[in-house]
Amino acid sequence: MTTRPEILRYTAFSSDPEGGNPAGVVLDASRLDDADMLAIAAQLGYSESAFLSAPPEGLDGVPGRAFTIRYFSPKAEVPFCGHATVATAVALGERIGAGDLVFATRAGTVPVTVTEEDGALRATLTTVEPRVEDVAEADLTEALAALRWPAADLDPALPPRIAFAGARHLVLAAATRERLADLAYDFDRLDALMRRLDLTTVQLVWRASEFVFHVRDPFPVGGVVEDPATGAAAGAFGAYARELGLVPDSAILTLHQGDDMGRPGVLTVELREGDKRVRVSGAAARIA
Repeated sequence: MTTRPEILRYTAFSSDPEGGNPAGVVLDASRLDDADMLAIAAQLGYSESAFLSAPPEGLDGVPGRAFTIRYFSPKAEVPFCGHATVATAVALGERIGAGDLVFATRAGTVPVTVTEEDGALRATLTTVEPRVEDVAEADLTEALAALRWPAADLDPALPPRIAFAGARHLVLAAATRERLADLAYDFDRLDALMRRLDLTTVQLVWRASEFVFHVRDPFPVGGVVEDPATGAAAGAFGAYARELGLVPDSAILTLHQGDDMGRPGVLTVELREGDKRVRVSGAAARIA
């Protein structure tokens, strides 16, 4: 790259720089090619970094508030990343003000609204239309073997599924909080399965109460053991919970993630009756 762009560092789904999920944010990536973006993401070492450039022709949105956004893990480009979207939206909000934004992603168009609450900015993204599909028995067996989870440790009330809301995630529910906390998996074996099934993460879930869940997301395909807060998986999980009738068609879910990594974050998932899309909200903070 001839001129190195400004690289911002934000954490998403927390107002504390020590919590949530860090992301690199480049607000002007117009002069970067794919290799440049991958190199920046690898140098930062965060699970994903986001890169903005001019919007494609025909993208709806107010001029100056519509963009193309691309996401790179340290290993590869990914189609959609929720936490980097929230981080980027808050970074933009600090510079151009709260309001509506539109992002063109590889997964589709993602509207985001930035609001100010008690002097702090918060971003809400609306996912592309989600879908939920069954998991083949052999693939579930392999996933459990890679995780080193006995099948008896699954919660039968939350059956395994693959859910999509911009990226694909295998949803597995732990029967106890202790099972969720004990994460020591076979990195290479899970990575191989996830690549074969085109999964971005495995979302491990424990249901604390009717609308409150604790989640963890192994992310070997991104080159990291675990993602601290996963907005794309939160959107997929919201679709999963509604599709299986675990929550009403209109509901607000609270997902706690990162506690077991020492980076606590909170993701708010909103389901609206009559709208298949899922809204995922969170705070963000700049990392010095």
